[in-house]
Amino acid sequence: MRLLVTGGCGFIGSNFIRYMFQAHPGVSVTNLDKLTYAGNPENLRDVAGEFDYTFARGDICDEALVDDLVSEGFDAVINFAAESHVDRSITGPADFIKTDVFGTFNLLEACRRRNITKYLQVSTDEVYGSIEDGSFTEESPLAPNSPYSASKAGGDLLVRAYHKTYGLPVLLTRSSNNFGPYQYPEKLIPLFITNAMEDIKLPLYGDGMNVRDWLFVMDNCAAIDLVLRAGVPGETYNIGGGQERTNTEITSGILAALGKPESLIEYVKDRPGHDRRYSLDFSKLSALGYAPRTDFERMLEETVRWYVDNRAWWEPLKAGHA
Repeated sequence: MRLLVTGGCGFIGSNFIRYMFQAHPGVSVTNLDKLTYAGNPENLRDVAGEFDYTFARGDICDEALVDDLVSEGFDAVINFAAESHVDRSITGPADFIKTDVFGTFNLLEACRRRNITKYLQVSTDEVYGSIEDGSFTEESPLAPNSPYSASKAGGDLLVRAYHKTYGLPVLLTRSSNNFGPYQYPEKLIPLFITNAMEDIKLPLYGDGMNVRDWLFVMDNCAAIDLVLRAGVPGETYNIGGGQERTNTEITSGILAALGKPESLIEYVKDRPGHDRRYSLDFSKLSALGYAPRTDFERMLEETVRWYVDNRAWWEPLKAGHA
């Protein structure tokens, strides 16, 4: 099986590549990544040279580059490439529209021209907006509330349109909040872990009662692999962890795991358009055989331990981000 993975040096993409090499001996992966601030070749140091892995540096918005790569012939194209941080999208939305919408269009066009037999778009539950009660299904209307989620929704709609209009064999996944190793330390869990390790305040938005459904990244990777193999072309699949927690609960769990005091919590002004609650109904994917494999509390503790043991990975990133 030959795969073209875009954005494979990012958090979820790099874990997916590692997962595929472990789960499918003989798989071949070409990784196209622009290497923005969140794309880190160090994320895949352990697979480079050990597996059938090729790295190509470039932007999914580069039409000629993408077309040349896709023309090499792949069994599937999996698109992880995206601008993905909500706070950054509020202060600078243009890059999000370019990558998440135009970049997706560029990939779809190349796949259409080259008759790629599977295209999988990796998306997010944030495209649905916020839900007070119950859970979003794949048929729920899209109601994004940030430039980031709007840009992802735009890409999702293009994916749908290319299936309906051109018959392109597409698949779409929307996952809940991922956590785990190699996550850039601007997102909630790695930021709070690394801040707490350095006895820096943990800036908790609003009242801290925003709810997210948390999914360990390797569970998401296994689910994406399942959709790639067993999903029906043209269909969307929600990937949930079934572990809803308030941001306050997550913060307290991190501090407890590190033996740090709750006095490190600092409540700060809420960000604009901050969704209150996300929740996914993933029964459609469960019918294909999916279930989260890991225990949330144990994997949160293991994630904390990974950041404790890998200062050499995250300290340069935080120093460059400061």
